[in-house]
Amino acid sequence: MAAGDDARFLEAGRLIFAGEADFKWAADKFESLPPIGDIEIAFAGRSNVGKSSLVNALTGRNALARTSHTPGRTQLLNFFDIGGHFTLVDMPGYGYAAVSKAKVEAWTKTIRAYLRGRPTLARVFVLIDARHGIKPIDATLFALLDETAVSYALVLTKADEVKQADLPARIEATQAAIARRPAAYPQVFLTSSHTGLGIPELRASVARLLAERDGGR
Repeated sequence: MAAGDDARFLEAGRLIFAGEADFKWAADKFESLPPIGDIEIAFAGRSNVGKSSLVNALTGRNALARTSHTPGRTQLLNFFDIGGHFTLVDMPGYGYAAVSKAKVEAWTKTIRAYLRGRPTLARVFVLIDARHGIKPIDATLFALLDETAVSYALVLTKADEVKQADLPARIEATQAAIARRPAAYPQVFLTSSHTGLGIPELRASVARLLAERDGGR
């Protein structure tokens, strides 16, 4: 991608997320999803990976997505209209053992149904804690996304809590883990909701994806 294109998408991404961002729908099961409409871009990750903080950082708002020191608070598929450009979907956090087995199974069923049956879903950003790397439960989600041919990209969060010298190796290991996965986007995003690291680049990737989808219509 030429430098001019990078700058163009950085600005486009900034403008997209500088506009309105409004809650529009919540669903606890596939049957209660909103009607098919705008392009959807979803954010998924293990509980306590910093997903709500990242969504808030992207949109420049302190409380668009709920943040909590208690993992597992996001128990619904939450849909937000981002300035009429696309619908951002905040998916339930997964992998937190303190909730009931029945609740975990219900979340898993809803997530699977959503990924399998949502034609407007353009990409899933899967968040990985940069301190801990990919866990087996993350790989399970990768396999489902590959199976359903849903494009996904990995976002390393909490980069500010990793030694600077260790970050290149974390990125390289993450890229290697998805190198042969058919639905995985090759670029790995390094972010920090605390410092703002990588937020402009993540916004730019959304702008680029939307431009590609518009061009294919």
